[in-house]
Amino acid sequence: MEFTKLHYQEKPLVLANVWDVPSAKIAEKLNFQAIGTSSSAIAATLGYNDGEELTFSELEYIVKRITANTKLPVSVDLESGYSRKPAEIANHIKKMAKLGVVGINMEDSLVTEERVLLNENDFAETLQEVKAQLTNKNIKMFINVRIDTFLLDVENTLEATKKRIALYEKAGADGIFLPCIETESDIKAMVAATHLPINVMCMPNLPNFETLASLGVKRISMGNFLFDTMYHTFEEMTQTVRNQNSFKSIF
Repeated sequence: MEFTKLHYQEKPLVLANVWDVPSAKIAEKLNFQAIGTSSSAIAATLGYNDGEELTFSELEYIVKRITANTKLPVSVDLESGYSRKPAEIANHIKKMAKLGVVGINMEDSLVTEERVLLNENDFAETLQEVKAQLTNKNIKMFINVRIDTFLLDVENTLEATKKRIALYEKAGADGIFLPCIETESDIKAMVAATHLPINVMCMPNLPNFETLASLGVKRISMGNFLFDTMYHTFEEMTQTVRNQNSFKSIF
């Protein structure tokens, strides 16, 4: 699959995170190799918090509009799968595949009152069952497993993450996504812990792309940070219009 090959090229795959058709079209215009949806950004546009408050049917509709308007490979942030049942998660992935989606993110945490890690053995078993059902239906989908140990700053983060990586790799993960990892030493340790491509995300202290490449990172995501910055800029511009009682600042 071409999308899988992008994770094994010389330079890391820099993924443009999008939330609607205009953002997807901009990513294509700027010659990104692939795009991924941001669950947080999509949720925000519809007035939801991140963490599966957005319904699967709403996500499905937005993804349908994005895939219909771009030629780029599309990966979808499926959060925790929109179910705890492997058969239902697999069915959601099948629906994504019918829309032309080539990859998904699936995270090993869940938001209830707050975000908590799922039991790693239970999650690995779920992942293995999902992969088996997709294979049975001959559905090819790059499953990028998001491990939230750094995001949640768990105790003994490196060892806890290595344990989860080993379990998920054995269960059939195609890639490993580690949001909130930042230091070169941590990144180097995680790259060394697996043969799977490692995905990192935009963070204030994340090394530049050249350094990430030298550390062995294979995929770089933007998360919801460009989306948030865009709306911060929108607020500032709108405030300027009000302050000046004029639209001249826009032009």
